[in-house]
Formats: sequence, structure tokens, C-alpha cells
Amino acid sequence: MTHIRATRFGQPLPDGGTIGVPAPSGPYFNASDILRCQEWWQERGYRVKLASGIWDRDDYVAGSPERRGADLNDMFEDPEVDVVQCLWGGVGAAEVLPHIDFRILAANPKAFMGFSDITHLHVAIRQETGLATFHGPGFGSMGIPERTDFSFLSAVQAFKGHADGPVPRDPDDPYVRAIAPGTVTAPIVGGNLYTLQHGFATPWEVQLEGCILFFEEVDMPPYQLDDLLTHFRAAGKLDGVVGGVVGEMYHCDWRESRPETPRTRSLEDVLERQLGPLGVPVLYKLPLGHGKHLATIPLGVTATLDADARTLTIDEPGVAPVSYT
Repeated sequence: MTHIRATRFGQPLPDGGTIGVPAPSGPYFNASDILRCQEWWQERGYRVKLASGIWDRDDYVAGSPERRGADLNDMFEDPEVDVVQCLWGGVGAAEVLPHIDFRILAANPKAFMGFSDITHLHVAIRQETGLATFHGPGFGSMGIPERTDFSFLSAVQAFKGHADGPVPRDPDDPYVRAIAPGTVTAPIVGGNLYTLQHGFATPWEVQLEGCILFFEEVDMPPYQLDDLLTHFRAAGKLDGVVGGVVGEMYHCDWRESRPETPRTRSLEDVLERQLGPLGVPVLYKLPLGHGKHLATIPLGVTATLDADARTLTIDEPGVAPVSYT
């Protein structure tokens, strides 16, 4: 399938609008994980509607897959909810997929945000419904000290219809590197690399033909990254990509605290070895990942990757145009 791009868009978050919060992956740990973030949104004039199963916990997942799937369906079907922001990632979203009614999502398109394990949902929602989604912070990140106003403002602005334009660089380290030169305009898809791999051989295997592949990772040493990208190549997943955007590879290079990791090939060595020969432009190190700063970008929309200028420009905001009539 070639050049799959989003064809459905939710409405922008209005002033005073409502954020619906399901937990399709991991659960809360302390009640303040939810209450702090609820207050953050409310202090800015927005309403928050928690899914009925938000307080469920089953070890490392937020309740049964049936309940988590039903909550996601409800958030899209609920007329009071303007946008949907997942609690956070972790693990468990894959087992929710069979319990999602994609007809409900397609009939009630809404802006949907999350990252990491939520990659399972980004891929499935785009391929099943044509709906654009947002790779951005989970609800549980809003207002916490480990993140920054850079991340919070980017998420709010994306929900409000301002996710288009150049993706900003990391304010602490603005260096961005081109792994391979060139320019291309195409739909941008992807998310967490480990999660993308675990969708292989399922009904929701990611389709990358004619697309810019975006991926990020956390705490994955270079030898494991090399192994994953080798699997992508062997599975033919890199054959049809027209560009690559490697976001933040947080804690993925060799470090003293991981002496068991061989200090041979570096992270950049692996990216050069695996992605350089593809013959498409590849950009590395925009703030898209698990680190301190996270820029929100829409997935499934058209983007322009200019590796020579070391820029990624999002050409569509990921939500429907604002009407002033």
C-alpha cells in the first residue's frame, strides 16, 4: 500500500474544552499521578473526564484488556469529550487492539495523543480509520517536574491546531545530524521502534510503503538497536520508506552504568550502517522521545524532511481546520 496518509481529522481543542483520559497501557502508581495532571489542565481553564476504568490496576497494566478497550471506545463516542489523551504508555496496548471498535473511532474522529507503548494504537487507528493521531506526552506527564514547559506547550498547541510548521530543536542541545542527505515530502508514520517491531505478523503490522519512517527508543543499547533494524530490513519494512526521522534515542549509547553492553559500535555507527545505504534522506536527534523535552507531532499527515537543511516540517496540523464562520 503506497502513501497512506490520514484522511480523517478531529476538531481542535476549544478554550474550556474537555480532555478525555483512558488508560490503555500501564496503570497509575500513586493517585497523584492522575490528580496532579488533572489539576494542571483545570488550572488552565480546561475540563478533564477520566475513563471509568482509570483507577483499575492489574499488576503492570491498567485493568483487563476488555475494560481498557471499552474505555477507549467510550472516550471517542462521548459527546462531552473533545480530545483524547492516554494516561501514558508502559505495556499492554497490543492486547487492547481486538477490543477496539474502529467503527466508533471512524464515526467520531477526535485528536488522540500518547507515545511509547501507545504506538500500537497510533498504527492501528491510522490503518483502520485513516485518522491522524498525535505522538506526544501522555496525560500523566502534564505538569510533572521531569518534563518541561517546552513539552507541555507543544502538546496543548497541537491539540489546538498548531502542530504544523518546523519541528523545534532541543532547547538544551540544538544539534541535529543528517545521517543521509536529500529532501522528501510524504506521510510521516511510526513511533517507538520496539513497539513497531512487536506489531509484525499481526493484523496491525505497520505499513511504511511510500512513507517517512519516524522512530525513537529508550534504554536500548546499540547492539539491540542493530538487531531490531536488521529485523526491519529482513522483513522488507525498510524497502519502501522514502525518508527516515530518528528522534531521541534516550540512554541508548554506551555508558558507564551499563558496562555489560559492548563498547564497540556506537549508536551513530548503527544508524549509519543500517539507514545510510537506504538511499533516502535520514535525520537524527530531534526532541521526539523519552527525554526531558518532547515536541508533539501528528502522525499520518504529510511532512517535508530536508536532511540537507536538517529540518523536519509538518505540513498539516493533524486536526481539522478552524472555522470562523
